[in-house]
Amino acid sequence: MRKFFTVDQRRLSYLDSGGPGLPILALHGHYNEASTFAALTEALAPQWRVIALDQRGHGESDRADSYQRADYVADMAAFHRHLELGPVPVLGHSMGGVNAYQYTARHADQVTALIVEDVGAVVNADWSMATRLPVDVPSRGELVEGLGPTAPYLECSFRQLEGGWGYSFDIDDTVLSHKALTGDHWSDWESVTCPTLLIRGADSVVLTHDHAREMIARRKSHAELAELPAGHVVHYDVPDHYSDTVRTFLSQLPPA
Repeated sequence: MRKFFTVDQRRLSYLDSGGPGLPILALHGHYNEASTFAALTEALAPQWRVIALDQRGHGESDRADSYQRADYVADMAAFHRHLELGPVPVLGHSMGGVNAYQYTARHADQVTALIVEDVGAVVNADWSMATRLPVDVPSRGELVEGLGPTAPYLECSFRQLEGGWGYSFDIDDTVLSHKALTGDHWSDWESVTCPTLLIRGADSVVLTHDHAREMIARRKSHAELAELPAGHVVHYDVPDHYSDTVRTFLSQLPPA
């Protein structure tokens, strides 16, 4: 079910699978939105209730004037307060993964476990893809054709706009967000104390095997690495394997 709340006069949207399951909060990456976790939501039910946020400038959430790291973390904190759930596991992919571990580092008492999908503690975000995306295309089919093999990964964000077919995110906003994501975030990653699962796509060009291993080695508390036969968007490339990996990790957590 789609729901909304307001923070700082901006409306943010989220998808809540509902039901009696234990809640887990999910954060998408650039070019995506909350619905990217549809397969995971279905796979984890009924044990888990996935609540996925359309982050600022994405999906049905309002665009913003700023896309700095602190902005995303503040949105996550407001989202969590709005839900009134108490401490929960948090999952994030790519940009959402950095948001997830930065939120966890700064609000440790609110997160019981962390799942980070294919992003590092040092990020050199490449926004060139954003500048090459076709926009204002006459039809959905032509948008798919123009995107080529990238189309399936962005499909959840397709929108019919006034000027033609495009996306639920703004190109310029996405570039700003990529630039703000770039940096050394070791201090946040290393300060996380809750059980953590780092999922890497074995064919990823975003998170290397060596960097992922270093992330695990530099954590003083429990952290484990799972490498799955996928690219950067692991939850799309191997949805069943991904869901099984997440479910197994969650099942091993101590009772709340």
